[in-house]
Amino acid sequence: MTHVVTESCIKCKYTDCVDVCPVDCFREGPNFLTIDPDECIDCAVCIPECPVDAIFAEEDLPKNQRHMTKLNAELALLPSFTSITKRKAPLPDADAWKDKTGKLSELIR
Repeated sequence: MTHVVTESCIKCKYTDCVDVCPVDCFREGPNFLTIDPDECIDCAVCIPECPVDAIFAEEDLPKNQRHMTKLNAELALLPSFTSITKRKAPLPDADAWKDKTGKLSELIR
């Protein structure tokens, strides 16, 4: 199993989770973080670090976010999604977006 970043991360991109990942499995895109399922060791240390509760174990994904498992895997392979290993500032308007739902249409690949 792997962990999955859900739509809650879109347009926020808080990177608290990146600092605690022991295997550097996070990838950073323009307005979203993803987890490379081939590198994730299912340790779960990233889950409590996310301030918008965007990370779930694959088996615990809410029903309306199950599509994100495949999307995380696909995005992790894109050249525009690069490895991120250190925390950085969230997107400038993250606070305005953090509580919004249905953000998939806002995802930039």
